[in-house]
Amino acid sequence: MLIASWIAVATLSLKVRAGSDVVAVAFPPWWRAERALLAAASADASIVRMTAIPALLVVRPDRNGGLGRLYEAGALLTMDPQAIAGCFTADDDLGVGDDLRRR
Repeated sequence: MLIASWIAVATLSLKVRAGSDVVAVAFPPWWRAERALLAAASADASIVRMTAIPALLVVRPDRNGGLGRLYEAGALLTMDPQAIAGCFTADDDLGVGDDLRRR
């Protein structure tokens, strides 16, 4: 019961809300950031933000079948971006490594 209820709560909290303009997209975890960015771009999705996890992006999909194209491009999961807020980096706006210019 505990595992089933945990899965149900996780599913409901990660689910993309109807009418959402921005979604978080999880690509395969072994993908590097470059491959995830190319996959999102090939689906005509605008990159809103990167996260500390290279294969997890926040994007604005095209309104005409954009989510379907993201899945065709290799996305494993789409979810509400607020559910992954902890994956954002605090010190790097783009979330792509260590910017030595700030030291």
